[in-house]
Amino acid sequence: MYDVHYWPTPNGKKVTILLEELGVPYHIVPCDIGRGDQFTQDLLRMNPNHRMPVMVDHDPADGGAPITVFESGAILLYIAEKERRFWPQDVRQKYEVTQWVIWQMANQGPKLGENGHFRRLGDKQGDQSYAVRRFTDEANRLYGVLNNRLYDRPYLAGDEYSIADMIAYPWTVNWQGQGQDMSEFKYFSRWFAEIGARPAVQRGLAVGADLPGDPAALTPEEQARRAALLYNQRARPAP
Repeated sequence: MYDVHYWPTPNGKKVTILLEELGVPYHIVPCDIGRGDQFTQDLLRMNPNHRMPVMVDHDPADGGAPITVFESGAILLYIAEKERRFWPQDVRQKYEVTQWVIWQMANQGPKLGENGHFRRLGDKQGDQSYAVRRFTDEANRLYGVLNNRLYDRPYLAGDEYSIADMIAYPWTVNWQGQGQDMSEFKYFSRWFAEIGARPAVQRGLAVGADLPGDPAALTPEEQARRAALLYNQRARPAP
């Protein structure tokens, strides 16, 4: 059984998509990142970077104590390796997949995350036009990377659907909010429609849809507390 400390964000949905594709049992432990659950001591013991998702495998292959893994890319690699699906272990195929997992973690996720941040921010912190343009253009470049990769192959790592596709797809669902035009990316659009039509992907995306509350229901004091907690974070002192 896998425990997944989770909130329904693109990074969380990567993990639930894989678990739904595998059809293995798992348990969701809600981690409300708006409320600040990621900063609890229990979560920090599992993830020193105080972020979700975090996975705990209570039945590791070596038969020992539970194994905890943080970072969504590492979680996908761990689960796919253990379950022996969606990550080929032949060295050539393995690194076709692995390089796209790393690409997503190092490029697509961070850049699209910053794009969303500045586009949502508006003028609340002054003129953000340069930041919006910078990250919208970078998002466009990254969609172009996907599009060019997919023009001569069905999936990111070649002929087989893999964790490379699962890790990249959730960050593309909000393409419109990222300021992109799908008609610009013919081959990406074909892949996007195919991945989105998979029943397991749809189930994985739907996990936790009932978890987020209504932000409008928060008191002004709670909204201010959350803003102070979540934004402009700096280093925590060592114990």
